[in-house]
Amino acid sequence: MKAGHRCLLFHCVLLSVTFMCHGKDLFFNDNGNLILPGSYNIPWMSGIEDFRALSLLTIPGTHDSMALYGGPELECQSLSLKDQLRAGIRFLDLKVFGLGNTLYVMHGVMYQHSTLKDVIDTVQAFLSEFKTEAVLIRVQPESFEKTTVNEMVQSLIGNDQRFWVSSAMPTMGQIRGKIVFLQMNTFTLGIPLIDTNGKGNSKVTNVNDKDNKIIKQLSQATLACGGDNAVVTYTSGTGFGTFWGMFLTPKRVAEKVNPWLNQYLRQFYPNQPRPCFGIIAMNFPGIDLIQTVANLNINGW
Repeated sequence: MKAGHRCLLFHCVLLSVTFMCHGKDLFFNDNGNLILPGSYNIPWMSGIEDFRALSLLTIPGTHDSMALYGGPELECQSLSLKDQLRAGIRFLDLKVFGLGNTLYVMHGVMYQHSTLKDVIDTVQAFLSEFKTEAVLIRVQPESFEKTTVNEMVQSLIGNDQRFWVSSAMPTMGQIRGKIVFLQMNTFTLGIPLIDTNGKGNSKVTNVNDKDNKIIKQLSQATLACGGDNAVVTYTSGTGFGTFWGMFLTPKRVAEKVNPWLNQYLRQFYPNQPRPCFGIIAMNFPGIDLIQTVANLNINGW
């Protein structure tokens, strides 16, 4: 074989290996190392007009955002909070347990090596660097005295103007550089939130059935967009607790759902305007899936 042909073959093999090693990271990522292209648009909200209502946006988020520990049954993410934010995630889903004067971030009975204060400090550091952005946070109290969580969060943030705690729907211009709380059930700070995740939607025995449920949830979310509430659709799922899906961990479900979700959402790109789907909260999202969700806001009005 001639030297030139050997060189060409080597480069082809190298490109193939690179794609195989990193291809799944496009839509699904269980690798804790974040590598962003130089052209990656971290502050994607900078392209949204100030007058646009938050309820008209499609926002990439994560389900159980801090669930990096606890084994296959509990782990829902691989990226650290700092890396999730840099990848474009703008909605965080947090379950907290109040003990003493501290709110610990949990997933089930597993402590996720972080407190709510740690989360807030990380988000505020990000927003100090990228002032055009806003980060939405849903706090779900897990403690027995759930109503005390409101008081503990209020005590933690005080009168800091970098938080949106009003129930009124803001415009993008009103929340740049801020953390926006979302209220539901016993947590009463922030914008009212609608969750499209009906009873049993998180349990998965067949991934194709899960896809169909997500389509129905996103259709419901579109109808709610533009109103006085935020709306969230969880694309996450697990087979634990079922017989037929006992081996479907959150990671295995996401590995199947995420590429399908990316393809499903991209079919709406030619639409003018592009539809609003509210918050889409995912497990193990790759950077291309995150960008697919965020880019639904481009040329959509």
